[in-house]
Amino acid sequence: MIHRDELVAYLNEYLEIEKFDDTSQNGLQVEGPQEVTRLAFAVDACQASFEAAVAAGAQLLIVHHGLFWSTSLCLVGPHFRRVKTLIEGRCGLYGAHLPIDAHPDIGNNAELARLLRLEDRIPFGAYHGSQIGFAGTLNPPLDMPALIGRLIEALGTPPIRVLAHGPEQAHRVGCISGGAAMMTNQVDAAGLDTYVTGETDHTSFHEAAERGVNVLFFGHYATETLGVKALERHLKARFGLETAFLDVPTGM
Repeated sequence: MIHRDELVAYLNEYLEIEKFDDTSQNGLQVEGPQEVTRLAFAVDACQASFEAAVAAGAQLLIVHHGLFWSTSLCLVGPHFRRVKTLIEGRCGLYGAHLPIDAHPDIGNNAELARLLRLEDRIPFGAYHGSQIGFAGTLNPPLDMPALIGRLIEALGTPPIRVLAHGPEQAHRVGCISGGAAMMTNQVDAAGLDTYVTGETDHTSFHEAAERGVNVLFFGHYATETLGVKALERHLKARFGLETAFLDVPTGM
C-alpha cells in the first residue's frame, strides 16, 4: 500500500511533468482514495477504461491520453459519465502525455527504440520545445520486410502502412509514437533514412516521397501501449503494488 499523494509526488518527479509545454493537463486529474493498493494502466481516458479500472478494483488509473486538455469541457454527456464512473467507483485518474512519450527509460519512444534494437540512441523530434522521440542505428541494416517483422514481433499486427520511398535497407531510424506523421519533415534533416510512427495522414505520402525516406505507420494505439506498460512494470517493481493493464484497442 502507498499513500496517493506520495505516489503522485513520485510520478510527477519521475516523469518530470513540469518540464513539458503540453496541451495535456498532466498529473492527478481526478482525486481518488488516499490509500492505493492496486493500479490500473491504459492508453486512453475513456468510458471503457474507467469501467474496467473500477471492475479491477484499482484506486488509481494511469493513462497516456487524459481527460483534461487545453480546452475546458463542461461536465455533461459522455464527459460527465466518465467522471461519474470514476468518482462512484472510488478510482482516481492520473494522466501523462508528452512525459510518457519522451521519458528516456519507460517512454513510448525509448521502448520503440529498444524493441527495434537501435544502437547509439539519441533524442530526436522537436515538439513544443522538447525532443520527444529517439533515433539510432540498425547494425546490421535491415530490409523493409525484416524491419516490419521486428515491429510485428514487438507490437503484434496493428494497422500497418508502409511508405517505402527511401533506401531498400533501413540503417538510421527515428521513432515517434502516436500521431506524429507531421514530423516526417525532421527525418532527413536528422540524417535518418527511416521513420517509425503511429498514425498516418494524407500529406505524409508526398512528404516521404519528396524527401526520399521510408515511413512505417504501426498504429497510434499500438505504439502508445509501450510507455504505460513500461511504467506499470516500473511501479510494480518499486512499490510492490498490484497492477493491471487494460487493453482497449481502437484499431487506429
